[in-house]
Amino acid sequence: MIGDLAEAGTDRILVDGEPLPTQEAPVYLMLHKPRGYVTTLSDEKGRPTVASLVDCGCRVYPIGRLDCNSEGLLLFTNDGDFANRMMHPGGEVAKVYEVKVRGDCSQAEALLSRPIVLDGYQIRKPIVKCIRTLPRGAVFHITIFEGRNRQIRRMCELAGLTVLRLRRIREGSLELGDLPCGKWRYLTSQELRHLEGEVRHG
Repeated sequence: MIGDLAEAGTDRILVDGEPLPTQEAPVYLMLHKPRGYVTTLSDEKGRPTVASLVDCGCRVYPIGRLDCNSEGLLLFTNDGDFANRMMHPGGEVAKVYEVKVRGDCSQAEALLSRPIVLDGYQIRKPIVKCIRTLPRGAVFHITIFEGRNRQIRRMCELAGLTVLRLRRIREGSLELGDLPCGKWRYLTSQELRHLEGEVRHG
């Protein structure tokens, strides 16, 4: 009857003889994405997807992207509002990548740190630090503040460098840490609170 009250968890509510769908609890997790997996729920070309690696008992989807040949930290959720806030250009948190490159790195830090234009958009000045020199290249930590398509790879290409390995190791305060490649884990309540704060004040 219209106006009747129901007690949550006790009464069973039917509409036209069918029970109302129950709302899933919000889920937040991180995956250590391996190379060779596409960041989609399904792939028409039959390539392996990141969704096949996450078996948390409910439907979750990735927040943002990592291209097929990239690896590292990838967030998943079933909370659409949270995902939108994480991906919104005004609130995107800093992302740190470990990038192994081949080429002349004598001017690489300066070249990679330029606030260049990609897709008609001037990116914020990246933070670039060389953490290891190699005989024919180097390894950098590169921090970016947007998520333009293949941004790191395109930055390296414009600097005359070839990317050999690209791995996202941090997103905001959230670190990949020692999570094994191909494995996932739930975010802790503290990690989630920090991310929420970073998105609001990004």
